[in-house]
Amino acid sequence: MTILDSKGRLFGKISILDLGAALVILLVIVGIFFIPGTGSVAQIPGSSAEKSVEVDLIVRGLSVRKPEDLMSQFRAEKKTNIVIRNQPSGQVDIISVQELPRLVIIPQPDGSAKALPDPRPDTFSTDILMTLGGQATITDDGPVLGNSKLKIGTPVELEGKDYNFNASVIDVRVDD
Repeated sequence: MTILDSKGRLFGKISILDLGAALVILLVIVGIFFIPGTGSVAQIPGSSAEKSVEVDLIVRGLSVRKPEDLMSQFRAEKKTNIVIRNQPSGQVDIISVQELPRLVIIPQPDGSAKALPDPRPDTFSTDILMTLGGQATITDDGPVLGNSKLKIGTPVELEGKDYNFNASVIDVRVDD
C-alpha cells in the first residue's frame, strides 16, 4: 500500500483537498485565538493628538409634531449619540440648539424674490442649527471622531431616547 493512491487519497481514505481545507481551518482558529493581535486593524495615518472640537450641524425639514418639546429635551439632556458614516462614534455634548425660522420665497412685482416667514400654521417641519462638542483625534487630514473623519458636508446621524434623525456638518472648529 502506498501513501497516495491513483485517486489522490492518502492511505486510500483521506482526500488531499479535505486535508488541506482542515489545515487552513486549523490555522485560522490558531491565529484568532492563540496569537494576540495589536488591537484595531485600521490605524489612522499621520500625526495624532486629541483636542476639543466643535461641530455645527444643520437639520433641514425634520418632521416633528412639537419642535419646542424636542428643543427642551436637547437643552435638558446636554448629550447625544452620534453616528458618522454608519459607524457609531460615541457620545458628544450638545452646546447649543437653535430652531431656524421657516421661510418661503415670494416673487415680487419687480421680478426679484424675497424670503418671508412661512404663513402656514401647522407644517410639522422644522429646521435646526446645532453645535456639538467633544474630543477628537487630530490628524493631518483633520479631526477624527470615533473612527470617522469629520468634515464639512459629512452626513451624521443623531440618536437619543426619543429621536433619530440625520444632519449635515456645516462647520468644524478645532480648539487650539
